[in-house]
Amino acid sequence: MIKASEIKKIVTNYSDIRIGVMGSHSALEVMDGAKDENFHTVVYCQKGRDEPYRRFGRIADEIVVLNKFKDMALPKIQKNLRDTNTIVIPHRSFIVYLGYKDLENSFKVPIFGNRNLFRAEERTAKRNQYFLLEKAKIKFPKLFRDPKNINKPCIVKVQEMKRPLERAFFTVSSYKDYKEKSEEKIKKGIISRKELEQASIEELAIGTYMNFNFFHTPISKQVDFIGIERRLQTNVHDFNALPAKQQLEIDIDLQNIEVGHTPASIRESLLEKVIKMGDKFAAAVKREYSPGIIGPFSLQSVITKDLELIVYDVSLRVPGNPILATTSPYTKYQYGQTFGVGRRIAIEIKRAQEEDRLDEIVT
Repeated sequence: MIKASEIKKIVTNYSDIRIGVMGSHSALEVMDGAKDENFHTVVYCQKGRDEPYRRFGRIADEIVVLNKFKDMALPKIQKNLRDTNTIVIPHRSFIVYLGYKDLENSFKVPIFGNRNLFRAEERTAKRNQYFLLEKAKIKFPKLFRDPKNINKPCIVKVQEMKRPLERAFFTVSSYKDYKEKSEEKIKKGIISRKELEQASIEELAIGTYMNFNFFHTPISKQVDFIGIERRLQTNVHDFNALPAKQQLEIDIDLQNIEVGHTPASIRESLLEKVIKMGDKFAAAVKREYSPGIIGPFSLQSVITKDLELIVYDVSLRVPGNPILATTSPYTKYQYGQTFGVGRRIAIEIKRAQEEDRLDEIVT
């Protein structure tokens, strides 16, 4: 395990900060926000996936092309990151491609985030997101530990076998339904039996889906509510728009792989519930995973017909939602200007640097 003192020693010697990010997921959003705050940016791309960063020329000051994303953890790359005063901003791709083991034990570069917390996002971890939601006294869907007990609509949350970034979620209504659908997906090579055994089975929460995005660090005055977005998914999104009769006539495998985002806002009378939920979650994480949340987090939720908020998923790093950079009224209410997660990160890093507190917002 990398010691906090090691990272503190490294970042204490930093002068002209660079913002570094892996070229995937939300790298454009991170670098755009960094440029707004006049930081030098560097993006690490996998060969063949660097075109967006070249096309949007303002975003990246430097583009480093690697054979594989995981090469970002090579000792020579790490040394260059340290030598150039780079703070790395973590997102889902960065965490998946490098892996928890390397992040926790061998990636000796300052990360804007609590690297010990990332693993809690996985439902298979011991002190996972369910654990944190329970500690925060935030409602989440009922869990079915034994598939034989399924007696209502549920969603099975299982990892895809071939694509580590994607989850092969599917809905079921009974144990028989579970058996049939899971065996079919195993036969097609979409999931493995081992992954199925580790899957979470949640009661399907019915209502309006909204992802509530927040921001907090140990030097923040409060938990910021950044804004709301909804996910666009294939091929569930457009399938649901079909009339019921047509849905019954179409025999296709449904997937909820995320492909985009759309903005949303919430009625003002519900804002208090949303804000309190973010406060409670940040407080719980601070108690369980010192020093707590560093940076953005997202509580993906359902608002039921009774106006109750149920959290069905948690993101403990930069969520993939660039739509907020131009559509969130909530940052405008607080800061007088509309911006997204990327700029909020850059603002915090700049403040920490000015106050000589960088060691408090990196691990």
